[in-house]
Amino acid sequence: MILLLAAFLAVGTAWQWRNDLWQWFQEFRQILEHREVFRDFIISMGPLASLAFISIQVLQIIISPIPGEATGFIGGFLFGTWMGFIYSSIGLTLGSALAFFISRFFRHIARSYLARSDLYEKFEHLVEHQGLFVIFFLFVFPGFPKDFLCYLLGLSRMPWQAFLLICAVGRMPGTLMLTLQGANIYDGDIRGFLLVLLATAAIAGPAWYFRDRIYTWVEAHSLRDEI
Repeated sequence: MILLLAAFLAVGTAWQWRNDLWQWFQEFRQILEHREVFRDFIISMGPLASLAFISIQVLQIIISPIPGEATGFIGGFLFGTWMGFIYSSIGLTLGSALAFFISRFFRHIARSYLARSDLYEKFEHLVEHQGLFVIFFLFVFPGFPKDFLCYLLGLSRMPWQAFLLICAVGRMPGTLMLTLQGANIYDGDIRGFLLVLLATAAIAGPAWYFRDRIYTWVEAHSLRDEI
């Protein structure tokens, strides 16, 4: 019943925005038709292209101008699987570190900002009880707001070295999946794109559906596994 309602709402929203969606589709198709020229232009910028992309990845964590899923996809489309993955990982790690240190040095401001989120009450215990495995699990867990987690952990006693290691490694699976999707679209490998998309959905779908149970499990284990 819930899935049918969600599907109905999705169709209704798409119909309401059909003109804008069609325009976006046409623009995206133009990019696909001239993707070699588009990528060559970006690559011709040299180090500036990679620096600009890394900066965007940093900013999408600090102030979230565009969704992180979009930037990961764009990285694969522009730079290919491995370079896109590397650039995305660098940007995400730097952005996560900045969020962590901003929260650590401006605790009162960060705490008041985080308290606006409904997730704060559920995960405030991580500030005092940081189970390393649990935190790593949250970084891997699809759909969990990892930017929020970076700010939250900045309020904790967790050493920054441990945070950077867990964050960098934990973000890698999701980053690789998004990069692969972008690279597959550039290569015209629709089959590969759909396989990666289905694999992502097979993991993210159940994770989202059972998220409340997972959050309860996280709370129980983080309180038990205090550092």
